[in-house]
Amino acid sequence: MITLALSKGRIFDETLPLLKAAGIEVLEDPEKSRKLILATSNPQVRVVLVRASDVPTYVEHGGADLGVTGKDTLIEHGGQGLYQPLDLNISRCRVSVAVRADFDYASAVRQGSRLKVATKYTHIAREFFASKGVHVDLIKLYGSMELAPLTGLADAIVDLVSTGNTLKANHLVEVERIMDISARLVVNQASLKLKQAAIRPLINAFAQAIEQGSPA
Repeated sequence: MITLALSKGRIFDETLPLLKAAGIEVLEDPEKSRKLILATSNPQVRVVLVRASDVPTYVEHGGADLGVTGKDTLIEHGGQGLYQPLDLNISRCRVSVAVRADFDYASAVRQGSRLKVATKYTHIAREFFASKGVHVDLIKLYGSMELAPLTGLADAIVDLVSTGNTLKANHLVEVERIMDISARLVVNQASLKLKQAAIRPLINAFAQAIEQGSPA
C-alpha cells in the first residue's frame, strides 16, 4: 500500500491532474466527505488528508510514503530526511513583505530601525531580514496576518501572496518579494528503497505530466 499525504484546498485540487496522469483517481471529494483517508481507483494507493504544515512530518516519520507540500512549508520544517525529486509547478505564489499603505517601509529599513514583523514563516523572515542587516522582532501568528499592521501589532507582515487582492482589500501594499513558491513532491527515504517498484512509476508519471503541462 502506498500512502500519499495531501492537504485540502488548492494543493489537493491541483494534484488531481497529476494523479490522473498516473492513472489514479481519488474516489471521494474531501469537501463532501468526513473521511481523512480516501481510497483511489488503484487499490494499492490511498490518500491521507492532513494539515498543510504536517505533510513533511507525516512523510519524514513514515505516516505517509509521499506527500505534496509547498516550498515554504519545507523551508520552515527543515526538509531534512526527505527526498525531494520534483518541483510540481503547482500552487504557485510568493512569500512577500507587506505593510500599511501609509507606512514608510523604505525609510524604516534604510535607517536601520527595529521592525516588528508578524508571520508564521519565522525562519524565512529571520533569514531574509538578517541578509539585509535589518533588526526585527518576530511575532508568530497563524492566521489573519493582515490584521497585525492594521491594529498596530506589527509594522510589517511576511506572508504568502497569490493575487494580492486580500492585501489591497485591507489597505496593505506588497513592498518586497522574498521568494517564489510552488509545491514539491516529497518522499520518505525508507519507502523509496522498500517500495521502489510502486513509487518510481508514480514519480515518473508526475514528471512526464509536468513536462507536458498537465497541471493548471
